Amino acid sequence: MIDIKLIRENKDLVKENIKKKFQDEKLPLVDEVFELDKKVRAVQIKADNLKAEKNRLSGQIGLLMKDGKKEEANKIKETVAKSSTEIAKLEGEQAELTSLIKDKMMVIPQIIDESVPIGHDDTENVEVQKFGDSVVPSYEIPYHADILENLGGIDKDSAGRTSGEGFYYLLGDIARLHEAMIAYARDFMIDAGFTYAIPPFMIHSDVVTGVMSFPEMQAMMYKIEGEDLYLIGTSEHSMIGKFKDQIIKREELPIHMTSYSPCFRKEGGAHGLEERGLYRVHQFEKQEMIVICEPEDSMEWYEKMWKLTVDIFRNFDIPVRQLECCSGDLADLKVKSCDIEAWSPRQKKYFEVGSCSTLGDAQARRLGIRAKGEKGTYYLHTLNNTVVATPRGLIALIENNYQEDGSIKIPKVLQPYMGGKTIIESKK
Repeated sequence: MIDIKLIRENKDLVKENIKKKFQDEKLPLVDEVFELDKKVRAVQIKADNLKAEKNRLSGQIGLLMKDGKKEEANKIKETVAKSSTEIAKLEGEQAELTSLIKDKMMVIPQIIDESVPIGHDDTENVEVQKFGDSVVPSYEIPYHADILENLGGIDKDSAGRTSGEGFYYLLGDIARLHEAMIAYARDFMIDAGFTYAIPPFMIHSDVVTGVMSFPEMQAMMYKIEGEDLYLIGTSEHSMIGKFKDQIIKREELPIHMTSYSPCFRKEGGAHGLEERGLYRVHQFEKQEMIVICEPEDSMEWYEKMWKLTVDIFRNFDIPVRQLECCSGDLADLKVKSCDIEAWSPRQKKYFEVGSCSTLGDAQARRLGIRAKGEKGTYYLHTLNNTVVATPRGLIALIENNYQEDGSIKIPKVLQPYMGGKTIIESKK
C-alpha cells in the first residue's frame, strides 16, 4: 500500500506506475482516492472546529452555574449536546470514508523501482547473468518422476488414495536427500548470520492481507473452515506477520531471519497440477529468508539475498541464472523482484526454483511495522527470498547429478547429511 501523500502530491506518478504495470483499469482509482481524501480532510477540519467550540462552551457552563445563571448555562448545554451529536455524525462519516479509501488504496500497486524492466508478463523477464555451465550430457535424462520411481523414491498413487491429486510420498534415500537439502540450507543461512526460526503454519486473515494482495490470497491460500485461519503458502507470511503492530528499536535493525515451514498452495488456474511429477503440487517444504531494515538499506539487502540462493545451488552442482522480473510480472506489493532459475539438462532450459523481492514499505504499512527516529515513527522496508524450496530444488538436483546408469551423485556438501553416502543407486 502506497503512502497517500503520493496521491495528494503526485497523482501523475502513481498513474504512470499503474500504466507501467499494464493495469489501466485501476487508473480511475487514483482520482477517486484523491477526491475521497479531500472529503475526509474537510470532515476532519469541521469535526475539529466543533470539538474546539464544544470545549470552549463546556468551560463556560461551570462559570455560569457558579454565578447563578442557570438558564443561560442550560442553553449552552443544549448547544454542546447538539455539537456532540454532530461530532459523532462527522466521526462516523470520516470512518466510512477512511475505510473506503483503504479498500481502494489496497488495490493500487506499489511504486516499482526505476530499474525494473517494462514488460507485460513473465515472457518478457530479462536474463541478467548465469552461474555455472549449462551442460547437456551425451546420454538421455528421463523425466524426473521416472528417475524417482526407478530409485524407489516416490509414490504418487498411494498419495492419490489418501489425499488426492497434487500430493506425494517421498521414500527412502530420496526422502532423505530432500531433507538434506533443507538442513544444509538452514545451516548455510545460520552461518551467514541469519536467525533460525520455525513459525506458525497458520495465520489470521489480517496477516494474510498484510503480506499479499487479495487476488493472490484467493488464488493461493487454503482457509480453515469456521475459523479465521489460513494455511501459509510460504513462511514469509508468518515471519513478516511476527512484527505486526510493532515499533522496532533502531539498534535492533536490520532483522534477518531464516525459517523452515511446510507450504500449502491451491495451484489452480492455467498452470494446473503435475499429474505425474512434482513441479506443481499442493504441499511442499521450504527454507525461506526475510529481512526488515531501514529504507535506505533495502536495495543492498536485495542484492545480498538472491546471491545467497545462487551460492547454495552452485554448492549443489546446479547451474543457475538470475532473471529480472518485468513490471507486468510483479505482484502489486513488490518494488523489485528477480527469479533464480535452475538449469534442466533434460528440457535444455531453465526453470524457476526461487524468487527474491523487496516490497519497500508496502507490507510494513499494511501491518504497522515501524521504527522510531528523530522525526517520529516511520515505516520500515521488508524483503523475502527463497533459500531452497523442494521438491523443485530436488528436481534440479537429481537432473544435474543424474548418471548414465540411473544413479544420482550426491553433492559433496550434502554427503554429511546422508550419513556419508556419495551415491543413490537404482533399484532396478
